[in-house]
Amino acid sequence: MTNTQVPNSPVPSLRSRPATPPAVVRPSVRDRGSRLLAGLFLAPTVVGIVVFTVVPIIGSIVLSLFHWNVIDPPRFAGGANYRTTFTDSTVLVSFRNTLLFMILAVTLQLLVALSLALALNARMPVWLRSLFRSAFFFPLVLSAASISVVMKYLFNQDFGVVNWLIGLVGVAPVPWLTSEHAAMATVVLVYVWQQFGFSFLLFVGGLNNIPKEIHEAAALDGATGLRKHLGITLPLLSPTLLVASVVGIINALQVFEQPYVLTDGGPGDATRTVVMVIYERAFEQLDFGEASAVGTLLFALIMAVTALQFRLSRRFVHYQ
Repeated sequence: MTNTQVPNSPVPSLRSRPATPPAVVRPSVRDRGSRLLAGLFLAPTVVGIVVFTVVPIIGSIVLSLFHWNVIDPPRFAGGANYRTTFTDSTVLVSFRNTLLFMILAVTLQLLVALSLALALNARMPVWLRSLFRSAFFFPLVLSAASISVVMKYLFNQDFGVVNWLIGLVGVAPVPWLTSEHAAMATVVLVYVWQQFGFSFLLFVGGLNNIPKEIHEAAALDGATGLRKHLGITLPLLSPTLLVASVVGIINALQVFEQPYVLTDGGPGDATRTVVMVIYERAFEQLDFGEASAVGTLLFALIMAVTALQFRLSRRFVHYQ
């Protein structure tokens, strides 16, 4: 028997292979030009945000640590302005009023906007739907101060149209702007009447993005009316609800024109808001340090509420 020797097959050594350097991807002239063009288009917005938002916020925080009446040079005060703010009954009442106004106004605004959006989503002629959209959005483009001036006459206790109308059915005149509880309700109604158009358009767009097949399948399973809206429409509309609530709360916490024109913060301090206090401290009392302290606290409150909303949205917002 002959032993046949099988020659050893050469095994290539890893060391013998030359290392391949990683490929370096260099941006082409076209890519660099596109990035430069994008930067040029974004530059005005970025500069505007920095100049008109970031710098004023930082300046207000710094100014809150000083006493300054515009006439005399600023004097360092440390935390004195904040201590005064926390012990000032007017400031504390204004924060309470602002939070109460936010809860009432945002809740009513979302309910009205969502109800009208659902009603408008029903079958109707296109021209009628467009007419309703324009009518509901129109108050938003008007000046809040001009609307408040008109509403002040409409809700006047002695010669207002509202009291004249309810007097036709035998109701006694209501002190809409001079009663503590009625004044806050009136301010809320005027604010919601002007602001609900924005949330309404958001909900109309959100409802149009919900696939019709889902509602058709639910109808085949027997879901109708309120059950369909609670089980299908609201969960699919939750991202839009989040945006509408965030924007609504931020705007409501900064309310100024409606209570200033309608009631001037009265009766007493029943409708005085935080921004009204900031205005009075800065431009009537010339205490810009304390006004900046109140503004800084309002900024912190807005950031905290917004962060809480996004935190809670992880549980309640459903993305498709």
